[in-house]
Amino acid sequence: MGVDFSGPEARAALGVVAPFDMELDAELLRWLPDDVDMLMTRTPFVDDVVTVEFAREVADEGVVADGVRSVTAGRAEVVAYACTSGSFVRGRAGQESLLGVMRGAGAGEAVTTSGAIVEALQALGVRRVAVATPYVPTLSHLLDSFLGEYGVSVTGHDGLGLEQRIWEVPYAATAALIRSVDSSEAEAIVVSCTNLPTYDLIAPLEAELGKPIITANQATMWAALRRLGRRPTAPGQALADH
Repeated sequence: MGVDFSGPEARAALGVVAPFDMELDAELLRWLPDDVDMLMTRTPFVDDVVTVEFAREVADEGVVADGVRSVTAGRAEVVAYACTSGSFVRGRAGQESLLGVMRGAGAGEAVTTSGAIVEALQALGVRRVAVATPYVPTLSHLLDSFLGEYGVSVTGHDGLGLEQRIWEVPYAATAALIRSVDSSEAEAIVVSCTNLPTYDLIAPLEAELGKPIITANQATMWAALRRLGRRPTAPGQALADH
């Protein structure tokens, strides 16, 4: 019997533009269905720790546009900018301007992490959230303001105060942070930063706390895959059903 050389079959492609220090490519891939490829590029190196100024630099519109062009040179029509702070640091107007820049650079559909978090909350019908971040306070509280611009109120907030190496935060520390911000007033918990590992925490903590947990990487992949007509691979995670 001869070898079948009729393949490979056409596959969908998701483009991702991430900051140069992104360490969690493997976590993003865990949400990816088997029939979708992830085409990823990084922004240029910035010699700074994670501060408000850092977030502004990695989200420079020209830099993001270059990243979009590099992933849309091939098959990627849906592109995600995978950085929470970079997409909320200039508020709602900045996030929406970034989407326009991404479309202008060739993205048929554009998503930012902060915009995806808002989209996820809207899909779940959530208006009151607790917020957990790994950032320093000056950066961290800009997320509260950003959510407020979309009609989402913050019932409680806590952060780890980190300026670097956020990807090294252990699950136990993140779980403790999530539990510390939860309250009866919060309808869901938002966990910021695409460099903070969360995949294995979401389903068990949702079961424990009885409410959705929306994390940066989860929301980014959910919103981007939604535009491809796909569902994320996310057993037990509440957002995956919406």
